Amino acid sequence: MAYSSSLDRDDATSFSWASTRTAVEQDPSLLSWGSGSQPSVPSIDDDAQTETRSISGSIRSSTMSIDSRYFLPNDPAEQERLDLQHQLFTIAIGNKLNITPFAEDPRRVLDIATGTGIWAIEFAVQHPGSQVVGTDLSPIQPQFLPENCTFEIDDAEDEWAFSEPFDFIHGRALMSCFNDPASVVRQAFASLAPGGVMEFQDALFPMSYVGDPPTGSALYRWNELMVEGVARLGRSWSNVKNYRRYFEEAGFEDIVEKRFYWPTSPWAKGLYFKLVATYFQEDMLAGIEGMSLKVLGGLGMSTEQVRGFVEEVKRDLRDTNVHAYLTVTYIYGRKPGRTSRR
Repeated sequence: MAYSSSLDRDDATSFSWASTRTAVEQDPSLLSWGSGSQPSVPSIDDDAQTETRSISGSIRSSTMSIDSRYFLPNDPAEQERLDLQHQLFTIAIGNKLNITPFAEDPRRVLDIATGTGIWAIEFAVQHPGSQVVGTDLSPIQPQFLPENCTFEIDDAEDEWAFSEPFDFIHGRALMSCFNDPASVVRQAFASLAPGGVMEFQDALFPMSYVGDPPTGSALYRWNELMVEGVARLGRSWSNVKNYRRYFEEAGFEDIVEKRFYWPTSPWAKGLYFKLVATYFQEDMLAGIEGMSLKVLGGLGMSTEQVRGFVEEVKRDLRDTNVHAYLTVTYIYGRKPGRTSRR
């Protein structure tokens, strides 16, 4: 089921995307993680607050002032969190939407489980030569779109029936979306044109720690309980460790996988990690109660017990003595053959 909310051509001059796109202004040094092509595991900053004071005010203002262009039909707080999370995924890789390199704009692009549609919209703006389609179970995307961006109501676990193949397929934060993620990867492979590329960006739970895991902390217990609870619901928060295998088994070649690390607070050394941590902490604080009520409730905890527990977890997320971080994988692979531009 397809729908398009893009502006009519005659109205295009009355709406400027350049003036409404979310932008995060920052010193380039904030995104410097050293000589490698990706950050190494973060190290502990003995004075965790010193560098943080210079960026926390402006970053917090940015995270809590998400672009108001959306006209969302339900749960605006959750939609705002998802847009904040979008900023986190892009800032972590240097204010980019993807790590896949392109010599030219891919002709047809698919964004599965697009959510608010912010990735698809920004990709369409940055790649005017692309036609971008976003799919999701819910029609929560904005009304005003670039002319080269549309959305469809679709379930990526159903049989894919697109009329034309894609040159680039993108999926993000899919870790527990699917009953059979390997099947989704296979369908995506079949829906790519020869030479087409797919990129997934996703988190790996449970969290990791620098030094001995704080097994007595609420955050550690929360990670363990959430992984168990999600498993009881028939899903997994650890699918990311299998992504490379899924790609290989589907037939992808030239697979590139990079891992990035998101500290839970500014305990990590370096402005890059402090910037990422500020966004990740805001994301977690905003979303942890909702996800915990659903998952931990399935383990037999009452609403009051979950909420009390969540407050303890939030304290750990703010505590710079808890040296926790989340591993996030960005992976892409190419379908054999050569893309033909039409």
